[in-house]
Amino acid sequence: MDMSVKPRPRGKLVAIGGAEDKSAKAAILGRVLKLSNSETPVVGVITTASSIPDEVYPAYEEAFDALGAGEVLDVRIRERRDADDPKMVEMIRRCDVLFISGGDQMRLTSIFGASKSLEAIRSIYHEGAVIAGTSAGAACQSTTMVYGGSAIDSLRKGAVKMSAGFGLIEGVIIDTHFLERGRFSRLMEVGATNPEYLGIGLGEDAAVLFEGGIIKAFGPGHVILVDSSRITSCNVFDLSDGEAVSVHNVVMHALVEGDGYNLADRQVLSAKQLGAESLELKDAYT
Repeated sequence: MDMSVKPRPRGKLVAIGGAEDKSAKAAILGRVLKLSNSETPVVGVITTASSIPDEVYPAYEEAFDALGAGEVLDVRIRERRDADDPKMVEMIRRCDVLFISGGDQMRLTSIFGASKSLEAIRSIYHEGAVIAGTSAGAACQSTTMVYGGSAIDSLRKGAVKMSAGFGLIEGVIIDTHFLERGRFSRLMEVGATNPEYLGIGLGEDAAVLFEGGIIKAFGPGHVILVDSSRITSCNVFDLSDGEAVSVHNVVMHALVEGDGYNLADRQVLSAKQLGAESLELKDAYT
């Protein structure tokens, strides 16, 4: 057996750009629940990233209750010791859907990193659970994440700060509140220094589903893809920190609900092509 080939997760991963609708008609949160195989899914809500978790949790509890969750769990992980608490680990393992709220993604990774709770999150994702996150809860999903950098002038060497994420999806960098906070230059600097990463900029109330090597956009907002794999020149290696970066031939796409993207060949997919891709993937992995 070739141990270098990682098994494809059986679960579904959803990243949301922030400020999603939490009403009884919430399109994105409703879609997250429907991705579960359960008619009355158990939903766990992690509010660790927030500075006001006790105010954030009730809003999600009410929303998921209204949308048809069978049970909503408050996964109250506030400190590193909580992340190794067997009760918290067992709560995560019960979840059909695990939702990670917004806040500070560095707080998430510093508390969950190398913990039994993070092991449990990865495990249930591979076993078939839906993992969803908004804002910081989306940014943390990738192997490497952005955690800082001015939106005003980030296209300078060293301006964007990156660190290890949860490692649920490889080969991408996720940025949130993307259009509303003008974060194009952040992903352009990421691409200049790491052309292999596909930058995914999520607008507010916009989401992507990662499934079988395909990205599917949904929700009312925009998803911006920044592809630096075909850049023709870049001066970043000649610069000192803080100097302006030049990068040529960056490719960008704006996706809306119904659009998709193939991560393997870096091609945009129409709704018709998405249907064909889904059939091919089903044949290949079943």
